[in-house]
Amino acid sequence: MISDLMQWLHLALRWFHVVAGVLWIGQTAFFSWLDTRMRIEVDDQGRERVWMVHSGGFYLIEKQTRPELVPKTLHWFRWEAAASWLSGIFLLVQVYYLGGLMVDMDSPLGVGAATAVGIAVLVVGWTVYDLLWTSPVARREGWASALSLALLALSAWGLSELMSGRAAYLHVGALMGTVMAANVWMRILPAQRATVAALEAGEEPDPAPALRAKQRSRHNTFLALPLIFIMVSSHFPTLSYGHRNNWLMLLGFIAVGFGARYAMNAWDKRS
Repeated sequence: MISDLMQWLHLALRWFHVVAGVLWIGQTAFFSWLDTRMRIEVDDQGRERVWMVHSGGFYLIEKQTRPELVPKTLHWFRWEAAASWLSGIFLLVQVYYLGGLMVDMDSPLGVGAATAVGIAVLVVGWTVYDLLWTSPVARREGWASALSLALLALSAWGLSELMSGRAAYLHVGALMGTVMAANVWMRILPAQRATVAALEAGEEPDPAPALRAKQRSRHNTFLALPLIFIMVSSHFPTLSYGHRNNWLMLLGFIAVGFGARYAMNAWDKRS
């Protein structure tokens, strides 16, 4: 009975996680495309406007370079990120921390120590990333991006040495998901709220937080595709976490995901 209950819980969590992830990543992809088209389709009056058609309806969306006083109903996009991250953490606990997949015969750590390392990576990883991108180094995006990738590679290698390959892959994915969710809730939403508060007070919004929020949103679009691969990598163990150079394979797949996102951005500019 307990075993059946855990199976149903696992199935429900996994289904919920996938649905929430589809909604979140789909919204991210849509707004990335929309922002790209806005910069291209500027009318004679300097307005950034995009016409779209879907399901028999026509839609006109305009981007306000100088936001006006917001209406009573303002639509926020935030709960999809929270639902994706929370359900992912619950799955991580159930399948790995309690499910016996944290270590294998070659792991130098026990389950408890490997679990502590996994949790620490999520907390420290976000903290280091956030400090880096709020430091003066972030003014030179190329250097900050290179350093971020180097730290990600170091994390992938270190985790693959301390826990099972499958757990290492999922913790790299959990780190990416944590960064994405924290970007939404701790950097993007506060900047949006500050803009709304300034408008409601009749003040000119400070553009700096909005620009930083846009930067974090751009990071999220690049992290999404590698994260999706990691989610499905457990179905192909010999090509991913079971490979003798699993961490190098993971970095290769992450690079392919980044490249795919770059290609999608280039396609958005042409479509």
